[in-house]
Amino acid sequence: HTTIFTVLEARIQQLGPSAKKVVTEGVMTSKTHANRWMEKLQREKWINPKKQTLHRMHDKPTITTGQKSETNTKVEDSKATASTTTSSKVYAVQKKSKQKVSRVSEMDQQSLSASEKLLEDKEGNRYGDPQLRIRCYLEACVFIDDVARAQSCLLSHHRQLSKRMHLSISAYNIIMRMWAKIGSINHIRRLFILIEEAGLKPNVTSYSAVLECMGRMPECKTWIIKRCLQQMEMDGLSVDDVFRQCVFKKDEREMVLRAVQLVQPEYQPNVSRDQPVCSLPLVEQFYREGSTYPKLDFSLKELRDRFSLQLAMEKATTITIDSVETLKPVTENMAKMRELLATQRKHWEKALLHALKEKKRILSSNSQKSWSTCMYPYLCILDDQDYVNIMLQSLDKLSPSGESLLTMAEEMGNRVYNLYSIRQKSHSQMIEKLGSIYNSYAELLANDTETNGMLPRECWASLEMQRSSGPSLLSDDTPWPMVLMVQLGSFLVDLMVRELKIWSNILNPAQEKKLIPVLYHMYTFRSNHKIGFIKPHPIVTQIQRVAMETKLTFDSYVMPMLCPPVPWTSPKSGTYLLTPTKLMRSTDGAIQHQLLLEKSQDEDLHAVLDSLNQVGNCPWKINKPLLDIIISIFNDKGSDKLCIPPPLSEAPEVPRFNPHDPSYTQAEKAYMKREGLKAKKKVSEMHSLRMDALYKLSIANHMRDKIFWFPHNMDFRGRTYPRQPYFNHLGSDVTRGLLLFAEGRPLGPKGLDWLKIHLVNLTGLKKRSSLVGRLEYAESIMEDILDSADHPLYGRKWWMNADEPWQALACCMEIANASRSPDHTKFISYFPVHQDGSCNGLQHYAALGRDMIGATSVNLMPCELPQDVYSGVAQQVEEFRARDAEKGLKIAQVLEGFISRKVVKQTVMTVVYGVTRYGGRLQIEKRLKEIDDFPKVSFVLVMHSKSLVFSCFSQLKSSMQNLSIHISHDANEKPDCMKQKNAFPPNFIHSLDSTHMMLTSLHCYRAGLTFVSVHDCYWTHAVTVDTMNRVCREQFVVLHSQPILEELSGFLLKKYCSRPP
Repeated sequence: HTTIFTVLEARIQQLGPSAKKVVTEGVMTSKTHANRWMEKLQREKWINPKKQTLHRMHDKPTITTGQKSETNTKVEDSKATASTTTSSKVYAVQKKSKQKVSRVSEMDQQSLSASEKLLEDKEGNRYGDPQLRIRCYLEACVFIDDVARAQSCLLSHHRQLSKRMHLSISAYNIIMRMWAKIGSINHIRRLFILIEEAGLKPNVTSYSAVLECMGRMPECKTWIIKRCLQQMEMDGLSVDDVFRQCVFKKDEREMVLRAVQLVQPEYQPNVSRDQPVCSLPLVEQFYREGSTYPKLDFSLKELRDRFSLQLAMEKATTITIDSVETLKPVTENMAKMRELLATQRKHWEKALLHALKEKKRILSSNSQKSWSTCMYPYLCILDDQDYVNIMLQSLDKLSPSGESLLTMAEEMGNRVYNLYSIRQKSHSQMIEKLGSIYNSYAELLANDTETNGMLPRECWASLEMQRSSGPSLLSDDTPWPMVLMVQLGSFLVDLMVRELKIWSNILNPAQEKKLIPVLYHMYTFRSNHKIGFIKPHPIVTQIQRVAMETKLTFDSYVMPMLCPPVPWTSPKSGTYLLTPTKLMRSTDGAIQHQLLLEKSQDEDLHAVLDSLNQVGNCPWKINKPLLDIIISIFNDKGSDKLCIPPPLSEAPEVPRFNPHDPSYTQAEKAYMKREGLKAKKKVSEMHSLRMDALYKLSIANHMRDKIFWFPHNMDFRGRTYPRQPYFNHLGSDVTRGLLLFAEGRPLGPKGLDWLKIHLVNLTGLKKRSSLVGRLEYAESIMEDILDSADHPLYGRKWWMNADEPWQALACCMEIANASRSPDHTKFISYFPVHQDGSCNGLQHYAALGRDMIGATSVNLMPCELPQDVYSGVAQQVEEFRARDAEKGLKIAQVLEGFISRKVVKQTVMTVVYGVTRYGGRLQIEKRLKEIDDFPKVSFVLVMHSKSLVFSCFSQLKSSMQNLSIHISHDANEKPDCMKQKNAFPPNFIHSLDSTHMMLTSLHCYRAGLTFVSVHDCYWTHAVTVDTMNRVCREQFVVLHSQPILEELSGFLLKKYCSRPP
């Protein structure tokens, strides 16, 4: 880049002799750089006039490899192609001139080879992970102001050709931006030389760093800036591109603007862009029609106050709440163990803090340590106390049976990363800007402001453009790969294993006194794989169990949000205020989903983003009367029937025996060993279930007087999920029963009837009855319903026999309150009524194949009575059983009376989604464990009956499985062809299911309904059930009116077939 070199040379002359000195002490630079730099300048000066002459002679100049052809391309995320060197940029018009220029630059060409040309971290790039790790390392060094370490890492890779291929333009930009902060134009000059040597092309971030550096300089000649801007233009970039595409921190934007305005005083960044309208056939009309959207039932001041509370919680990164077990009376022994545990924690905290500081001292002085294994920068990005807190929190959550080292290390590494991300955002000064935008965004949702007819996504994007000055809201920091998180987490786990000690006689002074480890690193086998395991000492486990601590500490991002989430505006921006999140969840190491998102046009994602925003904007509250009942049972040894897990005190005792005792036979030893393993497994399962219930109930109890929100993201099929892992409406019957809409609506004339129908649906009875029949049944059991509401634990306990007992009890309470009100039509109901799909997967198969028989069986065709495919399959299986029983088949005779709808339901439902014969066998085995030969035979019968009912479904599923598509984007793992073949049909059906849900949510939002979903189960207020059902049917018809199979066929032929069949 001749022009920029000339600019930099002029700047060197301007600075005089001082420019030859190294700006920062301790940073080693090559002694040959200066001489090589001057030689390059002389060659460039000679070549540049000839290049310009040849450019003018060429009629249609060709853009060189890697040059941007469109200014709106995302430079940082796009695939950066290695630029050609000076001679390759000369356009070959006259052969003689070309040869002269080539000879001049031949020496430069010899140092470059094809292996040095680097692709960014994209599809098929086997250097992707090293690139990520280098960038993460450099960013950590820059964050802690370790300039020497960052520069040394970059130079060590650049000097070795085998390592240089691991450097992307982003790595050079990180160091360039570091020098720009200091205002060191000399170091930026050297980095441009390195970039050219590496065969890379500067992008907008590179030029942004140069302009920022010039803006920070006390005096900068205007002609230097002009030449820099000219070079940008030659590279196909504009100044507007810098302000549109770059991510700025602190005052970087102002410094760049200052430099530009020195030569263009009237210039103002043009960052406004027209919002493209989604033109996809399914939603084109939705976006083209103007409309108004409902507001939340909160004032502007309430929403802004809630934002402040949520921001404070995320800044703290953790939150400590009361455990529901605190309601138990504290015994003397319990108080003693709590005091003992608190004392031990202080000792452990002190030991970990001292050990961490010592480790950091050793690592900081170990210059021979490879950068890839050196944890020093990552141990300095947070305060020492933060690391110690993370380690102690992990110790508190550790199961008595232990945890996989990989899982434990990844969780700890992820906690460090989340806290580091929040520190980065705070350091970039974007939090103040976030608060300003959110306060304005709250005007869209508040009930005491004017309606503007904008969707949340549109409003937030508009506000961002209006407040374009200052730091960017979107972060460009590199996300940590899983390998790095595990490596850092393993370091912390190793520190815990080495440093945490406890006295062996702490519970029994009569024993020998010695220090023993609190944690043990063990090995175990899972599926023939040897894995590391971290297990606490039984003494620690016993202290924790007896202490029954009254406090639980959670990461802030696992708690429900206290304010409406930030709307999704792009795959990288949405939900939490500070905590990083992903639009599409995936397994670690997967890249296909991110590639697809980056390739998608912004407007094509609008419907998906708006649907996620709609379900995430639904406010919730806790059903407090039901919560009190559940907590009382939880603290009273639980209940297996009601899915409330008992405490470990109710667990079976693990049998102990001496395997070396000669009085036991080998058979007895084997039997006792098996029984011991079963007991240990049972204890482990009980602990997991108990802790899961404890977390759910403690979070619910903490939120009992609050209103909260569940931000959503999705998986690769489009299925939506709340971001909170412990407590959400996708949970068990217990958590669903605890949740109510925060906004109430009058029941209206039909609302009470829908509550009664919903209650009957929760019982699992009357599946083949009409709505009138179900309503009549509800009227006939009103005494039981009212008794359940009034005396849930001491009355007739009718609700306990329902399929979903806790939701049924909550519904009984709502019906009792409504029926006893003076006018039930005006009764304000917060209760969510569910409308579940009739085997939704089979519905989509029937609609795709236009299968009339299958459609009738899953209620896609008008019928006098609702059809129940599960009962139909159970009935046909029973017919086969009776026929075989008459023939004398023993198992068929034993099965008499066991074939029911409940037995076959799960298998019929999941066979649509690709369940294997083995999986179906296990499903039925759970219900009929006492019959040894039942699972295999029964599953064959179920599969046979299903194929009779859904002949078209079987053909469609078989056709999809026979698609021979060999796809792999994972460079480290060979794809499993059988898994790919079996996974395609269910994943495709799931994507149709999620598309239908998103269409329904958008149109319900426009109609003013409260709408959330659990996949194919839709929730709304009782008064709006009829409207939701109408929208649901309309959108199902709209979806399947599209040529889905034809488009799928065309897509597969175009993408995977070399020529038409």
